[in-house]
Amino acid sequence: QVQLVESGGGLVQPGGSLRLSCAASGSIFSDYVMGWYRQAPGKQRELVATIHTRGSTNYADSVKGRFTISRDNAKNTVYLQMNSLKPEDTAVYYCNYRPALPINSNYWGQGTQVTVSS
Repeated sequence: QVQLVESGGGLVQPGGSLRLSCAASGSIFSDYVMGWYRQAPGKQRELVATIHTRGSTNYADSVKGRFTISRDNAKNTVYLQMNSLKPEDTAVYYCNYRPALPINSNYWGQGTQVTVSS
């Protein structure tokens, strides 16, 4: 029912910036949480940041002060502005959508590669 399309990944030098976008389409509930997770090779997927329709946000400690999540509710789109990037930020970044209803619904995008290297 829901499709997530991510964009904005790429190669950047340490200290650089990238902006990721994720647009949700399909049967979108009016109340939901969208966010970004990331997964490096051989590691588990971890939360980066989430944002509720109402605006509340949550960040992993490792990205606080460097990353900013935002959204455009009218477009069902979430953004992740990543500044002061570090090599340890290198991962595949996945967009996530969790509607309030039906319960336990959880959707993922295909992922976009972010590589931080000199």
